[in-house]
Amino acid sequence: MTISANLAYAYPLAILGVGAMALLVLGAFAPKQTTLVGAGGVILLLAAAAAAAVQPFGVAFGGGLISDAGAVFAQVAIYVASAVAIPLGQPWFERRGVKNFEFPVLVLLAALGMGMMAASGDLISLYVGVELHSLALYVLAAMHRDNAKASEAGLKYFVLGALSSGLLLYGASLIYGFAGSTLFSQIALVAGGAGNTGLLFGLVFLMCGIAFKVSAAPFHMWTPDVYEGAPTPVVAFFAAAPKLAAMVLFARVLANGFTHAAGEWQQVLVALGLISVAVGAFAGLVQKNLKRLWAYSSIANIGYALLGLASGTAEGVQSMLVFMVLYMVDVTGFFACLAALSREGRAMETIDDMAGLFRERPGIALAMTVFSLSALGLPPFSGFWAKFYVFKAALDAGLLVPAVLGLVGSVVAAFYYLKLIKSMWFDGSAGATDKPPFEAHAIAVVLAIFTFPVVMLALGGLDILAGRAAHAFGLA
Repeated sequence: MTISANLAYAYPLAILGVGAMALLVLGAFAPKQTTLVGAGGVILLLAAAAAAAVQPFGVAFGGGLISDAGAVFAQVAIYVASAVAIPLGQPWFERRGVKNFEFPVLVLLAALGMGMMAASGDLISLYVGVELHSLALYVLAAMHRDNAKASEAGLKYFVLGALSSGLLLYGASLIYGFAGSTLFSQIALVAGGAGNTGLLFGLVFLMCGIAFKVSAAPFHMWTPDVYEGAPTPVVAFFAAAPKLAAMVLFARVLANGFTHAAGEWQQVLVALGLISVAVGAFAGLVQKNLKRLWAYSSIANIGYALLGLASGTAEGVQSMLVFMVLYMVDVTGFFACLAALSREGRAMETIDDMAGLFRERPGIALAMTVFSLSALGLPPFSGFWAKFYVFKAALDAGLLVPAVLGLVGSVVAAFYYLKLIKSMWFDGSAGATDKPPFEAHAIAVVLAIFTFPVVMLALGGLDILAGRAAHAFGLA
């Protein structure tokens, strides 16, 4: 195929790659035009989402990139979530005297890497996508250079990320050595035969590397510290789109490359899922800092998504996709609320800081309550339907005990969500809060609307799209 024929299946990636380079040049020659660079980043991300929605299905670059319903679904969600991160984060940095044009460029590069992850067709594109988005996230974590915690968060993320990259590369090299190909389609042919023990060893290492990216326990050790130290808008970005990209990559590798080894990887996913639920539920109980608390919440929620994926069916992949999209709304909205809150110029990040918030800022308190109840899984909020889908998929696949244990973990985690709500609504005020910035307040309120029962109007469409995307992975 010619370059132009290949690009027909990769226009969104081309838009982001060329656009990021153009904005980098613009920022270098006009470093004070941060608003223009930010606006350009949002436009490029929305353009990439639109291009992904209409691009044809097919295989490009010798099978290295796949354009199908699964890739399109993930790319549209990733690019829209990334577009929200720019207006949430750039003004936040500027109010703190950090007027760097690099923030939108790094978000674009991270989105480019995540788009590659969702469309990966072989081990090479998988690794390039993972590393491209990871390197951008390392820098974003340390973007607030004058803040010691942010610098520490970036360094921890980088060091532990290098460890996960080593695991991922070692697994990929074993798979290539035993399969003789980097293409998932060719690996599947070998994995379905006898004597594939070496391939399974490689798969375990590969899964460990990806598990780090989704913060699945016991590979979660970086998450609480990085969430606490990184700038709040950056954490909102961390906790949403990259998790969806990595979960789609998980599904792509397992469904396309190791379909015939489902019995083996299902056991690993169930173990990862249950450990994640237990760690997220019980470790979150003792947290006072809200960013650390929601780090453990994200670990637990990834556990639920892994249980859906562990079913090994198209219904399981569908439930995982619905769960991750709805969770992205909750976590982005909650951190938008945190980004909007301060008291005398000091960020409000602990449960004690939220005491009496409903009397001071009823709109933000209501939004945080909604996001907390949705993440808890209380009906009729969207989070309830997200958990309903994954537990149903697990039960339909015969995973009764894991589903019950996951439900128990959800009940345990309810304590720390309700503790926050109690502090906001019933405790005495800790003092007057500063006026919230418009962009963070607006994003929080808009996202809160999507967790109310009105989201049911859109949930049917989301379910249909996720169903089409799930069947593209080839599971029954």
